[in-house]
Amino acid sequence: MMEKEEIFSKVLRAGRRTYFFDVRSTKAGDYYLTITESKKFTNDDGSFHYKKHKIYLYKEDFTEFNTILREMTDYIIDEKGDEVISERHQKDFKKEYESDSTEVKSEDNSTEKFTDVDFDDI
Repeated sequence: MMEKEEIFSKVLRAGRRTYFFDVRSTKAGDYYLTITESKKFTNDDGSFHYKKHKIYLYKEDFTEFNTILREMTDYIIDEKGDEVISERHQKDFKKEYESDSTEVKSEDNSTEKFTDVDFDDI
């Protein structure tokens, strides 16, 4: 399926992700919106590739889509605030397995590392 010519476009760059918002035209001359997420991945050899995911949004769904999107984003901000909490944004971030590690003494009094494992995470 060939993409129609873009009528109006905006780009949002967000770290490794880029979001493309494109207004396109149907065969009948009506407009619809495509939202594409493009994420950059680096291969072991240093080369990179992109993975893309696309949503097609038609006018008849705009109102309900906007309502639900606003409800969901408001919920997240209300529950967690707008501060971003992630490994990329915290210089002193420790992976869960590092912080959950506990030293235990074995029978021969040597110190060993012990990590709780939750099998639901596997």
